[in-house]
Amino acid sequence: MHANSPVTIGRDEEIGLLSSALDAARRRSGRALFLAGEAGIGKSRLVGECAFRAYGFGMPVLRGRAGSTGLVVPFRPLMEALSSHFRAAGTPTDPELVPYHPALARLVPEWRSGAPSGYTETVVELAEALLRLLSVLGRDTGCVMLLEDLHDCDTETVAVVEYVIDNLADLPVLLLGTLRPEPGTALDLVRSAEQRHTATVVELRGLGDDQVRALTGACLETPPELIPTAVQQRLVERAAGNPYLVEVLLDDLLETGGLRRTEGGWEAAEQPDRALPSRILRSWSLRLDRMDEPVRDLLLTAATLGSQFSVAVLQTVTGLEDRVLFTHLRSAVETGVIAPHGAAPDRYAFRHTLTAEAIVSSLAPAERAALARRAAAAVEHSGEPLDEDRRQLVASLELAAGNRAGAALQFAEAGRRMLAAGSHGSAVVLLERSRSLADESDLAAVTESLAVARAEGGDLDGALALAGSLPPVPARSEAAARRGDAHIKIAWVAVMAERAADTARQIALANGLFGPSPSPARRASLAVVDGHLSLLPGGERREPETAERAARSAAETAEAQGLPVVACQAWQLLALLSRERGFDAADACLERMLALSTEHALPLWRVEALVRLGVNGFMRTGDAARLHSARGAAAALGSLLLTQTVDGLLAMNAVMCARWDEAEEITGRSVEASARTGNHGAHRYLLLAGAAAAAHRGRRRETERSLAAFRRAGGDESALVPLRLGFCGAIGALLEEDRVRALADLDAALDWERDHPSYYYLSGRYGLRPLLRVLEGEATRDEYEVAAGTPGAALAWNRQFLELAEAVLLGREGDHAGAARRMTAFHARSSAFPVARHLGLRLVADAAFADRWGEPVVWLRTAEEFFHGAGVQPAAAACRAALRQAGVSVTQHRGGRDRIPSPLRTSGVTPREYEVFVLLAERPGNQQIAQRLSISPRTVEKHLASLLSKTGRANRTALCEFAAECVVDQP
Repeated sequence: MHANSPVTIGRDEEIGLLSSALDAARRRSGRALFLAGEAGIGKSRLVGECAFRAYGFGMPVLRGRAGSTGLVVPFRPLMEALSSHFRAAGTPTDPELVPYHPALARLVPEWRSGAPSGYTETVVELAEALLRLLSVLGRDTGCVMLLEDLHDCDTETVAVVEYVIDNLADLPVLLLGTLRPEPGTALDLVRSAEQRHTATVVELRGLGDDQVRALTGACLETPPELIPTAVQQRLVERAAGNPYLVEVLLDDLLETGGLRRTEGGWEAAEQPDRALPSRILRSWSLRLDRMDEPVRDLLLTAATLGSQFSVAVLQTVTGLEDRVLFTHLRSAVETGVIAPHGAAPDRYAFRHTLTAEAIVSSLAPAERAALARRAAAAVEHSGEPLDEDRRQLVASLELAAGNRAGAALQFAEAGRRMLAAGSHGSAVVLLERSRSLADESDLAAVTESLAVARAEGGDLDGALALAGSLPPVPARSEAAARRGDAHIKIAWVAVMAERAADTARQIALANGLFGPSPSPARRASLAVVDGHLSLLPGGERREPETAERAARSAAETAEAQGLPVVACQAWQLLALLSRERGFDAADACLERMLALSTEHALPLWRVEALVRLGVNGFMRTGDAARLHSARGAAAALGSLLLTQTVDGLLAMNAVMCARWDEAEEITGRSVEASARTGNHGAHRYLLLAGAAAAAHRGRRRETERSLAAFRRAGGDESALVPLRLGFCGAIGALLEEDRVRALADLDAALDWERDHPSYYYLSGRYGLRPLLRVLEGEATRDEYEVAAGTPGAALAWNRQFLELAEAVLLGREGDHAGAARRMTAFHARSSAFPVARHLGLRLVADAAFADRWGEPVVWLRTAEEFFHGAGVQPAAAACRAALRQAGVSVTQHRGGRDRIPSPLRTSGVTPREYEVFVLLAERPGNQQIAQRLSISPRTVEKHLASLLSKTGRANRTALCEFAAECVVDQP
């Protein structure tokens, strides 16, 4: 018999905590709970208890374990956890998860498309997608994710777990993890989460003496008092309260005859004490000796491969044919030493990590090294390609065989492949391992790769420190070229992080290594980074023509040298530079970038091109169709960060077009998600879009609350300041009839832009500010012409205000026909922007009255009706005041006004007058109208006179014909 307890002993308090956490998850109160303790202390038993109770509640259970083989495989425990559930329940089909399929495809094979997208999602994107998946799975009953042995997991999994921990509140999810209290990233994570009060950590201690006795009785299915005292005492002393060791010691006693069942219970036999080296029983040597030799050899080889092993790799090392191999595996399973790995059909696992360690430790050191050496050679020369798993296995075996240099080479190559695949954290782990083993000749190359991995993984300071520690190499040598390439990669990360000084330093180092005549490819890479550096605050500004010429040369060289990524970077830079000349030139650069990225299957760069083209499109015309296409491409790619960025742009477009529900839906969907994912740029832009939506509706308090959130997110330290002042603040001030404050905000935006060159064109500099200055009499025609000649003036949002400015100038100059033409152009350009359209009509009406041109009465009535309906009372009241000042009757807003057709409303027709107007279609007399409306004939005459005046009809007959036309057109 095997000594296994059917019940959990001594963990009542922990089980109570698990039950409470399960109940909380079912109530949508997410929890993170971690069990920490040494090997064999009972962590897995408690995880099993939690799973059993969750199944009883009908909760989905996802269970995965990190590998203890020493292999670094990104997200392995997460893949196992999802597979463990989906294998039985199938993959969920909720439409809500469709946008997250691309990001989750790395964990869920069923959601992988036929061809790889070429895009590697960030850890944050994957973590957010996983959180959404867990939320959907637990929507009705709550769900449980069980992750075991986190001390052995990769850094990417640790990052995902950290994200999930920090965002579990109000979600129907319990995250339960186990780990040993060993120094490492997993322990740091759970301790940090414990300090932040986002997770509970339970340290499992050894069982007390009485609990060990109870466990012994449970294993033997016998009351403890019937078990020999000497046996119980030996277990108490030698197991030190470790439940696994209690069971192993009992197994050994039962197999060796040290404990025998009798008719009256159990009796003990005298046995010599055996030590427990490293808390693992030497009795494994005896157990192995009692096995058939082929099975023993198989287990020794399997243990050399780790506590989990692949059948395919084991067959490669042993050379056994299928039938013999599986016969021996079945025998090993029957002994209770190994078992099939539930989450992976091709894998087996030892009963416990300590079991594999004990079996290997039973070998003499020389024998152990020889076995590892043979296994490494068999895997390496098997003819099978060395994927990341096999390469790391070879490295571990080489290390066990004492070949440090060989292990270093294998770890380095595995790390570089991880880096190329975008798994930066795992690449760092493997390259660090290689660096600790590498000899002097390989150390510099490994350190260079490690520096790049740290930079691309987000640790720019660590990368710079490593790069700075490298020993000098001869200039213009092969080693110098390789070193220079590393500096260029680090420089690109630095320039994207807007760290101008660090970027310049890396460029200088690369230039020094390459010498005065670098290869064309390297010259192009340097030029692209240098060009982006010149656009940063603190970067050395260059003449536009010089910068553009260098960028174009880099783009052409990169294409010729077969460097599509560098070429895309160059065309992106050219698009930014070209916008100073006009949007047609910028779009041409982006179209080239789009073509290159499509041709070379660079999906991320393709979406970048689509986004930038979409932005240019909606700013030029107000049409966001291409931007919606870009969002679809970003979502299909699985790039949640880029999708959130596009959402911010779409939200701002919805604000410009007064589609308030759409703007609110977008910001509500993405503001919190962008904050969780650390997508700070998109988060600030979304917050600003929310503030702008409030400002453009004249809601000052709501605007101030939104701007306060924007500032807390660091918005006023970003390049969004001109938008906050001009697009948000100035418009809000104008809707409150505060032109002084509006101009002050626009002037402040202009001052900021002069000190911080930016590429935002909606700050008012190119449209609204010139209009207000013209209205105030502060701007001459020359100033207007300067503004109208800039690329930003071509944008529809800015052009509408410039049309008004020129109309005012022409009206002052006496060119009333020219002013009318400009107003016609304004109406065409402003049709997409209702708030700006009616605000513009309000702004120019006073000038039109003063200079006697245009139709200011119609404009004011149109604006008043819009602002009244929108609830913007200051602007509506100002329109009414201007009408009264002009001696024009003001519409009273009574019931039934919504039924009046818009042309009649803007002409000032009242609801009572409209009732008369409708009846005129039947050509009745005044007496008939009076009787039908219960009013006096004299009142009817007054209404008819007013209608003739407001509609511009010459007589009653013409008015009746007009009424008949309008009534026919009404639904």
